[in-house]
Amino acid sequence: MSRPGTPEQTLDVQGDGPLGRTDKDAGEETQSSHRMLSFSDALLSIIATVMILPVTHTEISPEQQFDKSIQKLLATRIAVYLMTFLIVTEAWAAHIRLFQAVGKTDDTLALLNLACMMTITFLPYTFSLMVTFPDVPLGIFLFCMCVIAIGAVQSYLLMATVVFLPHVSKATSWCRDKLMGRREPPAHSVPFTFDLHQPLSKERVEAFSDGVYAIVATLLILDICEDNVPDPKDVREQFRGSLVAALSVYGPRFLAYFGSFTTVGLLWFAHHSLFLHVRRATPPMGLLNTLSLAFVGGLPLAYQQTAAFARQPHDELERVRVSCAIIFLASIFQFAIWTTALLQEAETLQPSVRFGGCEHTFMFAKLALYPCASLLAFASTCLLSRFSTAIFHLTQIAVPFAFLLLRLLVRLTLAGLRGLRGLAQPAEPLPSQAGEADAQAQLLPAPC
Repeated sequence: MSRPGTPEQTLDVQGDGPLGRTDKDAGEETQSSHRMLSFSDALLSIIATVMILPVTHTEISPEQQFDKSIQKLLATRIAVYLMTFLIVTEAWAAHIRLFQAVGKTDDTLALLNLACMMTITFLPYTFSLMVTFPDVPLGIFLFCMCVIAIGAVQSYLLMATVVFLPHVSKATSWCRDKLMGRREPPAHSVPFTFDLHQPLSKERVEAFSDGVYAIVATLLILDICEDNVPDPKDVREQFRGSLVAALSVYGPRFLAYFGSFTTVGLLWFAHHSLFLHVRRATPPMGLLNTLSLAFVGGLPLAYQQTAAFARQPHDELERVRVSCAIIFLASIFQFAIWTTALLQEAETLQPSVRFGGCEHTFMFAKLALYPCASLLAFASTCLLSRFSTAIFHLTQIAVPFAFLLLRLLVRLTLAGLRGLRGLAQPAEPLPSQAGEADAQAQLLPAPC
């Protein structure tokens, strides 16, 4: 008889069904890996995202022009950031593959996983050294050694889990049987399987992506807290003790923050809407998601560029183009995830968002909005360079309203297309033409 308030069952790692929690299971010294995997996903998403900090903190004085030397410096640092982001996400993907083979964990696996995480957390420091001292070989050497150590620890973890642990477990069981007598083998004595070709865990892809978006949003407010709090001495001397007057100087930076946060939030919303309808994440979708997250991690750099409009108005055009390019690349890879999923829609997508589904057109419009808006803003700055800042801020204001009215706009557009198609057809079609008209009408998705 169980005590009140004590759960009698727990769920297994794979989520297949309830397993009885007994003293025999507790004696195996194994536990569910859910919490450890959540910790690993959170840590890896933080490490991958904070790599952008050395890039965003590139010192550019107000008198310095955004010339080719500065552009080359930023381009080099962005390229190194992208490479490092891909290294961390590759380590995360290997972690997924490993723990898709692991059913339960014990203390040895947990400690090995912590050693792997510790090695990965040192990567941002070596990255900062490499970015700050690009001409000194020591930074590059430490970075390469850290990457090698990450691969070695993960390989050791895999070997310890799949190769050595079964033999150690059998030897331990044999010795225990000889000393204490033979016991019945536990029902779940093998804590792993060998199917390493199964698709990516959709839940872990979502958890890692949510972590990146959340950390990017947090980095934006950290920049506000660090750079936009007035000095009490300046408030007393320059603004006669008026905090409101002192804060008004930072107005453009707060506008840049709200615009950047809105961009991050809406990109997350589009990502959430997409994966809400995804049934299975294929490796190409995982790669495109990684590339999208890499440029999402670059949005703090876009914020730094737009926050500098008031301080360095002579460089507005270049900074607007950098911000538009980052937003475009972050969103176009999201759209690429969608198009890749459509190639295998029977396996990857829910029926409502497949071709002809009631949500297909709406999902298409939602994922295409940011690529189209950022590309249009970039093209507009090429034609109207004097109004580049106004064009960029207008885009930041218009896109959220477009998201709010998107479903209405999609329905009005589809209704208009059906009306135009109806006007183009004769009033009383012949019987042979009626079937053809019905077939053409079916090409347009029905409203939900």
